Amino acid sequence: MEELCGVGAAAPLRGDAEEPKQGSVLFLGGNEVKSSAVVKYSSAPPQAAFARLQEKTDLKLPPANWLRESAKLGPAGTTILGNNKKSKPFSSFGMAYDFIDSVGNDVDVVSDSENIKKLLKIPYSKSHVSMAVHRIGRTLLLDELDIQELFMRSSQTGDWTWLKEFYQRLIDQKWQRKKKSKEHWYQKAILSKFLYYSINGDGAAQPVPSTSKQHQEGPVSGESDEAGRASWPAPFEMPSSLSEDPGASNQGLKNDFVRNILWTFEDIHMLVGSNMPIFGGGRYPAVSLRLRDNNKPINVLTGIDYWLDNLICNVPELVMCFHVNGIVQKYEMIKTEDIPNLENSNFSTKVIKDIAQNILSFLKSNCTKEGHTYWLFKASGSDIVKLYDLTTLCEETEDKYQNPFTMPVAILLYKVACNMMLKKNQNKKHYGTIRTLLLNCLKLLDNGRHPQIIASANYMLSELFQLDEPKKEDTTDFPINGNSDESYSEEEEEMPDSDENGSYSNSSDPPDDNKAVAIIKSVGELSVPEKYKSVHRIRPSCAFPVCHGTEERCRLVLNYVLEGLKSVDSSVKKEGDLPAADPSTPIPLKYEDESTSGGPECLEKQMALFLDKMGSFQKGKHSSQSGMIPGSWQYKMKLQLILKSSKAYYVLSDAAMILQKYGRALRYIKLALQCHDTYCCLSASMLPEVLVFLCQCLTLCGDIQLMLAQNANNRAAYLEEYNYQTKEDQEILHSLHRESRCQVFAWATDLSTDLECQLSVSCKCYEAAYEILLFSNLKNKNPEQRIQVLKRMGNIRNEIGVFYMNQAAAVQTERVVSKNVSTTEQQLWKKSFSCFEEGIQNFESIDDATNAALLLCNTGRLMRICAQAHCAAEGDFKREFSPEEALYYNKAIDYYLKALRSLGKRDVHPAVWDSVNWELSTTYFTMATLQQDYAPLSRKAQEQIEKEVSEAMMKSLKYCDVDTVSARQPLCQYRAATIHHRLASMYHSCLRNQVGDEHLRKQHRVLADLHYSKAVRLFQLLKDAPCEFLRVQLERVAFAEFQMASQNSSAGKLKTLSGALDIMVKTKGAFQLIRKELVAESEQISKDKSSAENTSPHDSSTGLNKEEVLKLLSIFESRMSFLLLQSIKLLTSTKKKIGGINEEEAVLKTNKQVYSLLLRATANKSMTLLERIEVILNLLEQLTPSSEASNGEIQ
Repeated sequence: MEELCGVGAAAPLRGDAEEPKQGSVLFLGGNEVKSSAVVKYSSAPPQAAFARLQEKTDLKLPPANWLRESAKLGPAGTTILGNNKKSKPFSSFGMAYDFIDSVGNDVDVVSDSENIKKLLKIPYSKSHVSMAVHRIGRTLLLDELDIQELFMRSSQTGDWTWLKEFYQRLIDQKWQRKKKSKEHWYQKAILSKFLYYSINGDGAAQPVPSTSKQHQEGPVSGESDEAGRASWPAPFEMPSSLSEDPGASNQGLKNDFVRNILWTFEDIHMLVGSNMPIFGGGRYPAVSLRLRDNNKPINVLTGIDYWLDNLICNVPELVMCFHVNGIVQKYEMIKTEDIPNLENSNFSTKVIKDIAQNILSFLKSNCTKEGHTYWLFKASGSDIVKLYDLTTLCEETEDKYQNPFTMPVAILLYKVACNMMLKKNQNKKHYGTIRTLLLNCLKLLDNGRHPQIIASANYMLSELFQLDEPKKEDTTDFPINGNSDESYSEEEEEMPDSDENGSYSNSSDPPDDNKAVAIIKSVGELSVPEKYKSVHRIRPSCAFPVCHGTEERCRLVLNYVLEGLKSVDSSVKKEGDLPAADPSTPIPLKYEDESTSGGPECLEKQMALFLDKMGSFQKGKHSSQSGMIPGSWQYKMKLQLILKSSKAYYVLSDAAMILQKYGRALRYIKLALQCHDTYCCLSASMLPEVLVFLCQCLTLCGDIQLMLAQNANNRAAYLEEYNYQTKEDQEILHSLHRESRCQVFAWATDLSTDLECQLSVSCKCYEAAYEILLFSNLKNKNPEQRIQVLKRMGNIRNEIGVFYMNQAAAVQTERVVSKNVSTTEQQLWKKSFSCFEEGIQNFESIDDATNAALLLCNTGRLMRICAQAHCAAEGDFKREFSPEEALYYNKAIDYYLKALRSLGKRDVHPAVWDSVNWELSTTYFTMATLQQDYAPLSRKAQEQIEKEVSEAMMKSLKYCDVDTVSARQPLCQYRAATIHHRLASMYHSCLRNQVGDEHLRKQHRVLADLHYSKAVRLFQLLKDAPCEFLRVQLERVAFAEFQMASQNSSAGKLKTLSGALDIMVKTKGAFQLIRKELVAESEQISKDKSSAENTSPHDSSTGLNKEEVLKLLSIFESRMSFLLLQSIKLLTSTKKKIGGINEEEAVLKTNKQVYSLLLRATANKSMTLLERIEVILNLLEQLTPSSEASNGEIQ
């Protein structure tokens, strides 16, 4: 109602601190009854003092102001004073709509005060009671169900025949319309005139001529009759305005009480409507005015009536005017608390309290189903009160819409749920209650008649499920059953299955009574304290469903969304050009033709079209194929539902992505984007949050396409997942196709079989997401989103760059004959380089130094591939290191150095730092090796080349970290050892080939010796390089032999020979390693033979190159033989000259013995490799001086 800001509109509910100001506690004859009342709304004018009428005033004559408007009457006019006491059938709903906050939670009962009085008088009264009862949450709505009026309507329209037949069969077989007596209308008329006379003011008490006698009874009786009849709506004639605006004040759903009062009677909270006239005057600020026939004493029923009226309206005093045949006799004033003790009308307030509690408990225990209409009925003169479930009876016979309460109840359930949804401070414990309210609302509605409420309720149901919440919340918050709500108890005790037909009474009633849900066998029971206790036989159905996973939650959301979409679509007039598609048949999706026809070029076009369309939102275009009117409820609701489904599909896609079900993930993101496409078609403008969500969708789509590209081996499984469709998804898609072709994002969501295409699509998805952030000016508002998109763009460009780089390398390996670099290779280099460059820019724009360094590192690798491609496959001509190779290797070095500068220091990212250092070291090493092996002598002098090689090798050593313990340490040690070995070999070679400058020769000799010793030291650290160690040692022996050749003195030669033999002896450790590996290999072979396994002979645990070992062994044997022979010769000649020295004699003897054994061993051609190594080890053992015997092994 518009005037809700009236008196007490903001008054607190229930027991708040301010309540006692408006309430009162009464002590009556030793019985204590607590009662307080808060006026929530009043349309009455300020209370006027009543005019005390003079004795002998004739109330049969109408006053001059009768039935006329006046300022003192207030806006409600005649209804304040001339109101008929007849309750409208939907009066409680009108109040419930206005005070939606109280319904379902705080208040036990909502009703007209007349109905409450009628219920509390049941044990005292013989008259019939007929009321409709509805449950909303813990609140009961009570309305008068006027059977007389209903059956009059049934006779005229044919409606309600089922109830009329049921009533006649069960209750009153001879039913006929009971007409109201003339006395009834006479009493009504003089009361109305009395109240008008009592309004204090000029001319108020002036009688008018009796010519208006006809006017006197007509309007009153007419108003009474018509009001009752007109307020019953036709079951099938629900006007569209009701579904358009659920709060519409038509069909008797208007709250037309003068006052709405929150009345607390003992522990019962009631929202009551009252029209009782209240006047000022007397000792109290408010009094109620009553007219009594002096000849008829006040009885108990009248006393209870007056007492309850005053309690409900918080009026402390009653003014009674007595008349005889309409002539005023006298006035009497009675305090409210004295009413129960009046002569002839004594009653116990305690008993009234017990009656109230018993009736409420009885109703709450038995009216358990939300949405059902219960009928509380007591026949006139009967002591038995029965409760029927009219909804069940109606469904057994006819359509549920034959029940006129269906619609108001549904709307109220919906409004209460809406109200709970809108409260921001509500937590999830109310979600179960909201869900139950909405589900019960949906049960009552018919799609053909109420599509808007159905669509809206389904949308709200979908909103209850939070799609973006952490999983753990599923099990913590959701199962809460709204335990603040006593009527939704979780008690296991359920109603019997036959609760519609069975009775809770054990009495031997007539068999026909089995239609009643519950029976009060005698009204006397209601006076017994706590005879009926509320047991709340409620099924624990309002527990919020526990979703055991994201998929289940999303599927529930999509189910509600689909119901909502169906409701919207059914209400939109079907256009003639729309094909009548069957939702159960999948819609053929002809996307392949568009996306695969032109490869990346076609992709560019589609991308341009897409961005053009995205840009058009700024111009406010929209186009719905189904002909929905923008701004209509269908239009607004469909937008909301589509957006919700899009989010659900996005979450499903994300979940599938985590499970590595990439085909399923792509299918879901396709559906999410198709929903989004439809949203774009309908929406005139895009909200920022919708655009941000679109960016998230495109980003996820890019991620999925990338994962599909990286997992190409599972393509068949992904294709199967991608093509699968549930019936629900088909139906949602069918609804989308009513508005749009859903093709805008087709370029992004196809499952391609081409790797390059998948990577390109992934990249385009990220680019599209970034473009949207740019043109919608969202990048500054969503910095995190921007960083995520740019990071992914950098990553995908790296992936594409690597893809093209690997392709170029593959082309290069296939190119054997051709000497020149092919155009294909050059194109691939350009593409790869371009991708890396863009990726580096992406990472640098978000200050991601680590990833920028990785891309610079990859660019360096590309430069090395380019260098390798320029390594000419020389045929007849001698191969030389070309200037192109040098150029590309130097470019590679530049990129690696940039990568190191990008990182700044090792602490930023140790693993990347070490990786870049290793690559840089490798590049220098490769360049030096190529210059050394394929010296460009046609362009440069030997000395220049040696200098460049030496510099490059030293730089390679600089970036080769041999000290840091890591997985790469052995590699670094091997690399460093190899560099020292190569440098030593180079200086050794220079020494052999150069003539002249003695200073330079001496320098080379020192450098060769230094690098040989460093190489040996490093190879000794490695346990898996015995051959390399042997080779270095043999080169050192050759170096010693070369030095010996230039020596003249025997002593000098002997010293050199002794040093060379020492080097030989130090190879013992290498031979032991070789022996160990050979033994392990032979054991493995014999083991394989014994277990009869067909293992290939190469499947051994060693990586030993036997040919290499044989070659080195032969050289070793020959050099050892030569050194021993030279040693024997020199020692023998010196012995002859100067006589024997004991030490030298021992050496000579040993050398002769070893030489003899060696000659025999080399002469024996049948010895195996292992046997030859055993001989060498034995000989080396004999040559080893005892002090050094323990130091021979490689540590």
